[in-house]
Amino acid sequence: MKVSKRAQAVAPSATIAVTSRAQELKAQGVDVVGFGAGEPDFDTPDYIKEAAVKSLKAGKTKYTPAAGIPQLRKAIAEKLQKENGLNYTPEQIIVNIGGKHSVYEAMQAVLDPGDEVILPTPYWVTYPETIKLAGATAKIIETDKSTDYKISLGQLKKAITKKTAMLLINSPNNPGGFTYTPGELKAIAKILEGTNIMVISDEIYEKLIYGDTKFVSFASLSEDAFGRTLTLNGFSKTYSMTGWRLGYVAGPLEVIRAMGRLQDHMTSNAATFGQYAAIAALGEQSAAAIEQMRAEFERRGKYMSERLNGMDGVECPEASGAFYCFPDVSAHYGRNINGAKITGSMDFAKALLEQANVALVPGLPFGCDNNVRLSFACSLEQITKGLDRLQEWLSQ
Repeated sequence: MKVSKRAQAVAPSATIAVTSRAQELKAQGVDVVGFGAGEPDFDTPDYIKEAAVKSLKAGKTKYTPAAGIPQLRKAIAEKLQKENGLNYTPEQIIVNIGGKHSVYEAMQAVLDPGDEVILPTPYWVTYPETIKLAGATAKIIETDKSTDYKISLGQLKKAITKKTAMLLINSPNNPGGFTYTPGELKAIAKILEGTNIMVISDEIYEKLIYGDTKFVSFASLSEDAFGRTLTLNGFSKTYSMTGWRLGYVAGPLEVIRAMGRLQDHMTSNAATFGQYAAIAALGEQSAAAIEQMRAEFERRGKYMSERLNGMDGVECPEASGAFYCFPDVSAHYGRNINGAKITGSMDFAKALLEQANVALVPGLPFGCDNNVRLSFACSLEQITKGLDRLQEWLSQ
């Protein structure tokens, strides 16, 4: 059976692979603690679900414009203006079927074969695959704990060539749990002035920030930044709507129209009744529900990082955003734990799952093999149990 070279070149998602194996063990009756999934453990707020039910009963089950219903695009534009200082018209916004679709479609609309995309590590596992599917090449900028997992201005300048078509920024970051400061982003924006480099600013975790962290949309930094940026966001993380599959992109009209033409033939519109629920999610009553989740995630993240830093051979910065800890565990590489030789993050994650029934995600697919990712989007009870097992496993 023939399979295209394009499909063969795409790697499976490391996060989904870990979650699938953990679920397989659970189905066998094994008590697995899962730190793999990147989704809130909170339920979607009732008022959002009720809006979906209301729209279903009202017959909102037919096709809509591929880019989304006008009411939702208007509501998103108002949200971006009020909360992010971004003056987009509804026509400059497209609603996609989840954040992955947003990333894929944006790259398909902008990139050509031979283009280069500057991609800092650590990166979300989907980014390099979508770059590859667009026929472009990812130009990786490596970071580590010595740089707080952020790129330097010198690294950025060195990475720019005549082929550079795009820079990808994800802040707050998955898997790193870090956030670029407004000053750091302004300096990056300044370097791009005078170039033709587009920016994808993935801001899906914008509401999940902790401590004295300040979030700012990249496109709001200057008129130049606004003109070159595609702002990606969605409903999965902020509103605990992962299964609803709703993302959106705002940006230059020409690019959004191009994405709309692609979407006409690719998927058509996002689920109609879900779009009406998204309008409810953007309402004022969401503030309390979002803060409840944010505060609980902050509490869990602080606890997790403190516990991890208390383990021998583990270094973990406290998360300033998203819901992930990304500890460096490379001090344990070269060890033999219960017969398992640990040479990198893949071995580390596999052995931990099979021997201690704890599922986390190896850092290699994120571009940082010295690290592993633990999600704290699970109960404090589960976090405590999983960290106890990890600490005991490392001490063997």
